[in-house]
Amino acid sequence: MNRKIIPLFAAVMFRLSAISIMALVLSAGAVLMPSTARGQIFVTSFYNSTIGEYATSGDTVNASLVSGLSYPMGIAVSGSDLFVTTGFGVIGEYTTSGTGVNASLVSGLTDPYGIAVSGSDLFVANENGVIGEYTTSGTTVDASLISGFDDGATTIAVSGSDLFIANNGSGTIGEYTTSGATVNGSLVSGLSVPRGIAASGSDLFVTNYGGGEGGGTIGEYTMSGAVVNASLVSGLNYPICIAVYGSDLFVLNYWDGTIGEYTTSGDAVNASLVSGLSYPYGIAVEVPEPATGLMLLIAGAALSMRRRRKQLA
Repeated sequence: MNRKIIPLFAAVMFRLSAISIMALVLSAGAVLMPSTARGQIFVTSFYNSTIGEYATSGDTVNASLVSGLSYPMGIAVSGSDLFVTTGFGVIGEYTTSGTGVNASLVSGLTDPYGIAVSGSDLFVANENGVIGEYTTSGTTVDASLISGFDDGATTIAVSGSDLFIANNGSGTIGEYTTSGATVNGSLVSGLSVPRGIAASGSDLFVTNYGGGEGGGTIGEYTMSGAVVNASLVSGLNYPICIAVYGSDLFVLNYWDGTIGEYTTSGDAVNASLVSGLSYPYGIAVEVPEPATGLMLLIAGAALSMRRRRKQLA
């Protein structure tokens, strides 16, 4: 073989080898990537006293991931932990694989409903109209961080240093800082029993539970309070809670026991993505970090290519 052609041939073979290695990495990564890395849905079932786990494709992973709870309501996910409020005034902590960490992480609450997690802090809405703040290790920061809500605050969404709180009695969403200061107590008004709220980018998505069967809606608003579409999605059956994952909304229909999936632009993906639930109350979607195995494969591939480059030099 011509000596001038040999280096060119070697370079081409190296590049082909590099492409092959990366293709192998991606293929193996897809196998090693746990299903939870693609997004998992966790749902509390009020009367079944369980937390169920479902894939974002609608497949059932474990309908009784956690059982024996006392009327579970709100749920929030942080890393590999689930934080759940129950009708007996406690916040319990469980892993996303269903193992109990502390069933009474925080106790002495008054019928806690919604719960949100931000960093190492938990924010909880109580039936008596009080928002409490606790650490994820169970320490009380301020049991009465914000108070004075009519008919109880039902749900909370966190975005940066702001809390957005749905108020059943007044049909409003209020904005507050995570330190408890009021930004705008009636940021959005004129809602019909707002029960669920999710923040995504600069938008808020709110469920109106009060429309009755077939009359429930999801409204979209900016975080500055402007109406984007008050009936982004309609025809729902008592929508009680909502979660956002990427460009999709997952909404719980309390009365018919379903999870519906819609895009953030309001298009229906699957109005009965999951069915057969028993009075679902709270929903959270987990978006974990990439699998460690995939990271190791990428590192190994990079090392292999460096060695081959030195051999060809």
